[in-house]
Amino acid sequence: MMKDFRLLCSSSRSYFHAVLLGCLVACGACGEPETDGNAPQDSGDPTPLPEAECVYVESGWGEAGSVSFEVVEVAAGLATPWGLAWLPDGRILLTERDGRISLVDAGVVTPVGEVDVSASGEGGLLGLALDPDFASNRAFYVYATVDNMVDGTENQIQKWTLSTADQAEFQEVIYGGIAARVYHNGGRLRIGPDGYLYAGTGDAGDPERSQDVADPAGKILRIGLDGSVPDDNPFAGSATWMYGIRNTQGFDWLDDGHMIITDHGPSGLPVENGRRDHDEISVANPGENLGWPDIYACEEADDMVTPAITFAQAMPPGGAAIYRGEEIPEWKGDLLIGVLGFGEATRHLHRLRLDEGGNVAISEVYLSQEYGRLREVIMGPDGGLYVTTSNCDGRGNCGDGDRILRIGRN
Repeated sequence: MMKDFRLLCSSSRSYFHAVLLGCLVACGACGEPETDGNAPQDSGDPTPLPEAECVYVESGWGEAGSVSFEVVEVAAGLATPWGLAWLPDGRILLTERDGRISLVDAGVVTPVGEVDVSASGEGGLLGLALDPDFASNRAFYVYATVDNMVDGTENQIQKWTLSTADQAEFQEVIYGGIAARVYHNGGRLRIGPDGYLYAGTGDAGDPERSQDVADPAGKILRIGLDGSVPDDNPFAGSATWMYGIRNTQGFDWLDDGHMIITDHGPSGLPVENGRRDHDEISVANPGENLGWPDIYACEEADDMVTPAITFAQAMPPGGAAIYRGEEIPEWKGDLLIGVLGFGEATRHLHRLRLDEGGNVAISEVYLSQEYGRLREVIMGPDGGLYVTTSNCDGRGNCGDGDRILRIGRN
């Protein structure tokens, strides 16, 4: 079934007993926090998983998938939609990279606010997450690239509210100082199973930032909804949850609490030592180092996570979500990834399944060349998988604009 794969290396991943989200809070025997270097706070006795293979895909991205489904257009005429969130009344809140915040209701898109952003390159208005208590506080969070008059361009996590008159109103910057550049801004926001706010950031073109746990670039960050750093984060006083990341735009949680993360591989710039491609998907624990820029592809190093799968040809991956719906039971528990792709043949929706040992069991391609570049991938409250196109970002064929698509079965 996996004839496109070649197993080049294997990686034994060590995981910690406190991996299940929420267990860290209750860990009363975690010891004194470390405050120097990259040493994480003690999170309990290690519990190793079975040895998992790093799958190296030499050519292409996987076999064509055979699972049938329906694609329904939810909205059209958009400009690089980046984040989606559902209001309690069923309407969709939407961010577009040029700074617009809109509501989508029965296919009608209504602008409700504007964020002052620096939208050059890959920056702008990016990720979106709804406050768990939105019904009472009307709050939501956005990830935005902005011009800071003091320090230049930076990425910020901002808190906004939606008035009862459907007007988006800025409240405050809850977390700033995330390095920004034309490329490698990350930008995905998610509320975790523990109620904290998680953000994926990029290395802003400076790979060494990824290895500094005090620097928010090249990380998965975990913060409170007020921007505070939780006491049980792996590194005392730091928002860093995981590090050694180049440029992630997608992550989700497996049922056992582990996080699964997509990351863009190097583009062959001089600063990246001539390395190219090798986008990857990894499974990691709080405090773990995903290795950028010290390792890539299926390389191994002490105290670094080797990915579950890496692709010799660039995808690159956009948003990602575990399928938790009932309409397509064949996909239950699988990771679905939007593939942006620099060429027509690359762009698709990717399905990845890991077995209980963390090994790749299925890697398949869907919607190849049908809808162009795919950015956000997220489960909707109705059990459908929602995907946005990203053809108006300067790297695709914009046509009549980008779309929101629903994938499911009637």
